[in-house]
Amino acid sequence: MALTLVTRLFPIWAVLISVFAVSQPGWFRPLGPLVTPLLAVVMFAMGVTLGVEDFRRIARRPAPVLAGVGLHYLIMPAAAWAIGRALGLPPELAAGLILVGSVASGTASTLMVFLSNGDVALSVSIGALSTLVGVVATPLLTRFYVSAAVAVHGWAMLVSIVEVVAVPVLLGVAVNALAGGVVRRVAPVLPLVSIAAVLLIIGVVVAGAKAGMAVVGPALLLAVVLHNAIGLLGGYWGGRLLGFDEAVCRTLALEVGMQNSGLAAALARAYIGPVAALPAALFSVWHNLSGSLLAGVWAGRGVVRDKES
Repeated sequence: MALTLVTRLFPIWAVLISVFAVSQPGWFRPLGPLVTPLLAVVMFAMGVTLGVEDFRRIARRPAPVLAGVGLHYLIMPAAAWAIGRALGLPPELAAGLILVGSVASGTASTLMVFLSNGDVALSVSIGALSTLVGVVATPLLTRFYVSAAVAVHGWAMLVSIVEVVAVPVLLGVAVNALAGGVVRRVAPVLPLVSIAAVLLIIGVVVAGAKAGMAVVGPALLLAVVLHNAIGLLGGYWGGRLLGFDEAVCRTLALEVGMQNSGLAAALARAYIGPVAALPAALFSVWHNLSGSLLAGVWAGRGVVRDKES
């Protein structure tokens, strides 16, 4: 119960750490070199929660998993590009928003799915597959949508994603397979480790981009809110159009609308610029808040599941 409360209050912790980073950037700037290792820790923690059965489930029931991954990578990058154009965001901020849309599903989405009476097993499967697909999809989609005026080092980004996403996740899966008993004993603290790591990443990003925050204004906040809303709505109604039941549609909404913003922040900071990391930092706060609110609404509403669910 205490762990669930701490996790659900993530938006508050993120806001507090952001405010502190703005007021005391000197505390966080020396931690810049730790962003990549911290992200690898988050990915490893995700990996140790996955087992062979999670990947078998994809083979047994591929349609909703493929729908979730497909909707995720179709809707979110295109929506980010369109919003950036419509609101006239500066090129670096627009690039950062596109990078947010091009990364895998957020690591907090499974908790939101659980609270929403969604399909937790499906959430885990979509998260695992979208993370693996993102190793290639993220740099390609970012390079495709980002303006040529903004330098994006696609190959370096691909190598970085392999190092900080694919390798730690696969190592985590291997550890789970070889030492499942140990993993089960430490599993309760893994979400706390991930939350602490993501909060530190947010602090470093906000501190590093403090000088550019003056040019952000309300346009970026509106862009992030619209981006998240399009993902949530697109995932839910995409599932409806494909004929899935309510539990699956709720799951798709959260898996499409919630992004791995910690990864986006780290990549934007390293390969585009500090200002480009701001959309990811803001998205990290907002999507956890909107996901928690949506989960609260859905928690009180039962679902009708298909027999195969």
